[in-house]
Amino acid sequence: MTVRLKKTAPARTARCDDPPPPGLLEGIEQFNRQEFFEQHETLEAIWIKEPDAVRYLYQGILQVGVGFYHWRRGNWRGAVAKLGHGLSKLEPYRPACMTIDVERLVAETVALREQLERRGAADLPPFPPPGLPRVHRTNKTA
Repeated sequence: MTVRLKKTAPARTARCDDPPPPGLLEGIEQFNRQEFFEQHETLEAIWIKEPDAVRYLYQGILQVGVGFYHWRRGNWRGAVAKLGHGLSKLEPYRPACMTIDVERLVAETVALREQLERRGAADLPPFPPPGLPRVHRTNKTA
């Protein structure tokens, strides 16, 4: 039997006060080690099963990581697009959700995406750039 999840939009939920599930922590560790393909697989596995709108927190982190994966592979268009998609998913979860410092991840990712847009496809900076974001934790949930 296939579970059909109701389509929702990214939105802050009471689940932001929960501790992060193990799959999210594993995906964050992979992200922070620049294992962007692996973090995609890990976070997708929990994102597709999560019925709550907090699923878009997982998907936002996943998409930011995929943006950096594209950058590493020299795909400017994919990098700019995926970073943008991830940022839009993360926005409702600022400043923090599930102890994830969403504010910091968004601010650092925006700065790099803006740099990519300014320079354009013909002048893609080398990867990893200075200031490559890591996903940080806070001691609070909201």
